[in-house]
Amino acid sequence: MVKMQHKFPQGFLWGGAIAASQADGGFREDQKGMSIADFHPYRNIKNRDDRKEDSTIRNDENFLVIEPGLYYPKQHGVDFYHRFEEDLGLMEEMGFKAFRTSFDWSRIYPKGDEEEPNEAGLRYYDRLITSIRSHGMEPFMTISHYEMPVHLVKKYGGWLNRSLVDFFAAYCNTLFERYHGQIKYWIVFNQINLTTFNSLGILGNRAKNFMEAEYQGVHHQFLACARAKELAGKYKGQIRVGTMLSDKLAYPATCRPEDMLFNMRKNQMQYFFPDVQLRGSYPAYAFRFFEENHINIHIDPEDERLLRENPMDFLSTSYYYTKINDSLKNTYAPMDKSTNPYLEKTEWGWEIDPIGLRVNLNHYSDRYPGVPIYITENGYGAVDRLEKDGAVHDPYRIDYLRQHVIQMKEAIADGVPLKGYMMWAPMDIVSCSSAEMKKRYGLIYVDQDDEGNGSGQRYRKDSFYWYQKVIESNGEEL
Repeated sequence: MVKMQHKFPQGFLWGGAIAASQADGGFREDQKGMSIADFHPYRNIKNRDDRKEDSTIRNDENFLVIEPGLYYPKQHGVDFYHRFEEDLGLMEEMGFKAFRTSFDWSRIYPKGDEEEPNEAGLRYYDRLITSIRSHGMEPFMTISHYEMPVHLVKKYGGWLNRSLVDFFAAYCNTLFERYHGQIKYWIVFNQINLTTFNSLGILGNRAKNFMEAEYQGVHHQFLACARAKELAGKYKGQIRVGTMLSDKLAYPATCRPEDMLFNMRKNQMQYFFPDVQLRGSYPAYAFRFFEENHINIHIDPEDERLLRENPMDFLSTSYYYTKINDSLKNTYAPMDKSTNPYLEKTEWGWEIDPIGLRVNLNHYSDRYPGVPIYITENGYGAVDRLEKDGAVHDPYRIDYLRQHVIQMKEAIADGVPLKGYMMWAPMDIVSCSSAEMKKRYGLIYVDQDDEGNGSGQRYRKDSFYWYQKVIESNGEEL
């Protein structure tokens, strides 16, 4: 009889995650080009319920301008570009085994379609990756995390244009050639199932059927991932190329058969992304969904071979909350879901569901047997207060993380091949969706407000010391 593992395995990758577009700053350094993130202003919206995940549709190019008098937080981040040695030192103090961050496409290919990369941008990543490794951490790098060069949107129409597959393959080839001996784990696209403008760069006024345009753009991203996996093949196992989801599996609102069927079909279109990338072909349910929604995807015969021969090596996922699907209230739009009345919420209205993490990890493990799984984002956004003595007391964050770690351990006991956990985020960074600083996720407090004011000094929160003990005990001391 097989004895189940009731502890985190030796070699489990404990760590944290950030994104270049939310942390780095330095947007005028290294001849960096402008990315779509550089055009995201801070707007002081009083009602937190209005701070939704970033809009799926941007109708035209009018927002791709810098307006006088507005502050653009993602141009500055929290100055990780200049302070990464300090921040990595604090992560090492916590005992991090892995650190996830991202390359900025526009720092390496400023316009995105150049024939040669920007050497100054690569030299920055030389320094960063060397430092991550010297601080005892495994780099876990995302190739594209919401920082597409804006030139690719204006000239080509974003991922709706198949030309981006070749541009992106050249970008991947540059990275693999330079860093294949230093970086083992690569995520191609952040949260590939969130088909927002941040990810696809598709403008609403350039698409007659916007849902069709989204799925055509996703198809091109599938091809880009497969091309990346194909390019990685020449390094004979030195590189592991994975996909990443935003975990959006939901519960049915009730056990009414109509709700059960509705929930099954909506969850299928969340599985659609890893089904294609891990199984190597489009599932039948997707073609029915396309037919019912008048979606015609152009798929070349060569595309089918490329996807079939280049499945991803691992599955990574972010996990923050769960929702329910109600057949009487919701539509088949991916983000149209209802609130679970049995769950508490954060200040920003995100449901807290640690058990849901175990449930969904089991779903993925059952569906993709043998595929390693990593949690590459999970955290608690809140307004934190810096005390006069430099302390930050955040018991709510500790409790949130503790409950999720407990459910991770249970999932491992269930047989889930969970190999690592990179919480969001080691330090406070600019919010992806709202460009706020007040929505803080970090274990390290950064003295900076929504308008960029403050000393930028780093302070250890109570959660810093808690996570330090978790890592030191390999998840036994919670």
